[in-house]
Amino acid sequence: MKINFKYLLFLFISLILFRCVPPEEVVLTEVTRDIRDSTLQQIILHQDESRTDSLINFFNDKDPSYRYAAAMAFASSKDKNALDSLAKLLKDPIQGVRVAAAYAIGQLGEARGAPLLMNAFEQYDTARQYLKSNSTILEAVGKCAPKETLDLLTGISTYKPTDTLLLTGQTYGIYRFAMRGIVSPEGTSKMLTFVNNPLYPPKVRMIAANYLGRAKGIDIQPNLQALSETLTKEQDVKIRIPLVSALGKLKTSESTRTLTKQFNQETDYRVKVNILRSLDSISYDSVSTLIIPSLNDANVNIAQTAAQYLVKNGTARQAANFYRMAKEERPWQVQIALLEAANENLPPYMVDTKGGINAALRKRYLTAQKGAEKGAILKAMGGFGWNYSFMLEQVPNLQSAVEKSALVAGIGRIMNDPDFDKFFGVSRRRVRRDLSKFVLDVFRSGDTGSMAVASGVMQKVDDKFKAILQDSLPIIIAAQKKLELPAAIETYNEIQGTIDFFQGTTTEKKVTTFNHSIDLSLLSRVTNSAAAVIQTDKGKIRLDLFPLLAPGTVTNFIKLAESGFFKDKNFHRVVPNFVIQGGCPRGDGYGSLDYSIRSELPLAHYDNEGYVGMASSGNHTEGTQFFITHSPTPHLDGSYTIFAKVTEGMEAVHNMEVGDKIQSVAIRY
Repeated sequence: MKINFKYLLFLFISLILFRCVPPEEVVLTEVTRDIRDSTLQQIILHQDESRTDSLINFFNDKDPSYRYAAAMAFASSKDKNALDSLAKLLKDPIQGVRVAAAYAIGQLGEARGAPLLMNAFEQYDTARQYLKSNSTILEAVGKCAPKETLDLLTGISTYKPTDTLLLTGQTYGIYRFAMRGIVSPEGTSKMLTFVNNPLYPPKVRMIAANYLGRAKGIDIQPNLQALSETLTKEQDVKIRIPLVSALGKLKTSESTRTLTKQFNQETDYRVKVNILRSLDSISYDSVSTLIIPSLNDANVNIAQTAAQYLVKNGTARQAANFYRMAKEERPWQVQIALLEAANENLPPYMVDTKGGINAALRKRYLTAQKGAEKGAILKAMGGFGWNYSFMLEQVPNLQSAVEKSALVAGIGRIMNDPDFDKFFGVSRRRVRRDLSKFVLDVFRSGDTGSMAVASGVMQKVDDKFKAILQDSLPIIIAAQKKLELPAAIETYNEIQGTIDFFQGTTTEKKVTTFNHSIDLSLLSRVTNSAAAVIQTDKGKIRLDLFPLLAPGTVTNFIKLAESGFFKDKNFHRVVPNFVIQGGCPRGDGYGSLDYSIRSELPLAHYDNEGYVGMASSGNHTEGTQFFITHSPTPHLDGSYTIFAKVTEGMEAVHNMEVGDKIQSVAIRY
């Protein structure tokens, strides 16, 4: 067989040429994240340790997933030095990266970021390629731009009800302006249009309703009738909840009638709670037919909120009746609030009845079994100044941190009573000395929760108390120096506020430094389907964990859970139609361990019930305390870490009462 030499030569040359041509480079176009990716883990560590330069180095990475993660890191660290570098990513070829950059720039809150965002807005996006990034830009300008930009934002009138993403961004932007105290009649008009027109997307209408309910300095009176009609027809409870708060701001007879009518036909306790709260400055005689029956509601959240109305707005004529109702079979929260309402509203000349009320409070305190109940009683006792002797006698016998903090709060009510001198008469100087000594003993005790509460009290005292306490400032300063940081960072800053109050100075809050690394070995075991099952006194609550959103928080929560830390911890804070909060090692909300973790604030919204966030006293001060929301809370967005969502057990969340305990937490990988 003959071999063609020319053919072989051609084949050889072709092979050489083929080997010399470099392979075509693959261009990555998708943002994908895998928690086990070692490079992504490195970015997570850079974020955790606030390594700005290391993060910015990833802005040029060929993989958009890493550009995205690095840009989003600055939404949490809020390092303003990254602004110019982030601005370059606003024109990234990958929309997801643009989204991360825009959101992060909004989080920085720098006015200088506003024109950068506006210049990056794709105004002629006819192919609708940049809807998500444009939407994020609209929200971001609301966090950093001046009022003139609000006028531009509200002036956009081309979006149709079907333009969901753009309308969501516009609505969030106007809302974010309002949360910074920047509003305009045009912005309010735009939000009213959204709320009152059911053709707009539900989320847009929900945000707009929250704006109307929370924004200060807006006038919605001319729209009372339209809003009332909207409320009557509205099927979405997430819109009704803030809408009744908006109507409650009007404080007119017509708005009160609308709310009363809604209350009587309402089926969701959260709406009823908001209605009761919105009546807090309406006269008792105008709403007593709504308030009094609510005290008997089977839902303790409704009954307790109604009782709290009476504390603030009850009348002297009805005070004795409140005392009578407190003796009836009711939840302890309602009974104590009724006793407090009687105390607050009973006229001074009814000495015997007053004595009976406070004798009942003292007896109740001595027989109460729950720390939460004892704490509530001690706070309520502060409504009658002469209880102070009994309260101080209890100091050696206090059993829990809850009682200690509550006692200080109760004494604080007495100290800050504007009628202190009139109430105590000739004994006022002696009582001032007794109470001043007690407060200083709190600082000598070194109890972090009690000192934090005492600091808040002292920052409100009148000049006479201030004169007595002024020379004792060294005791307070010494107590501050003994605090262990970062665990007691909240108390440290509260005490600093007291020092500034007495010295006439202003000091920036102390911030925590990096002190706790993320456990990467544990993080690598966590899947996107990881969950936590919390067994409580009210039943089981299942949380789906978000390791990609908050890797450091999730690993911290898992380690605490698997160590048994949460066992028997109470829910120390329950605010009807807001949150339940637990995980405090002290049980009063002022406890932590000997470390803190970083805030993780990526693009996520508290736009539904059941989101799980970390309690915080400032950026990067989180530790062990977490909360679960009862309903949408958009005012928390971008400030409080979201690390999980309730997928089973919201009934238990809604039924939780202060003092209920966590029995166990099991992790499902």
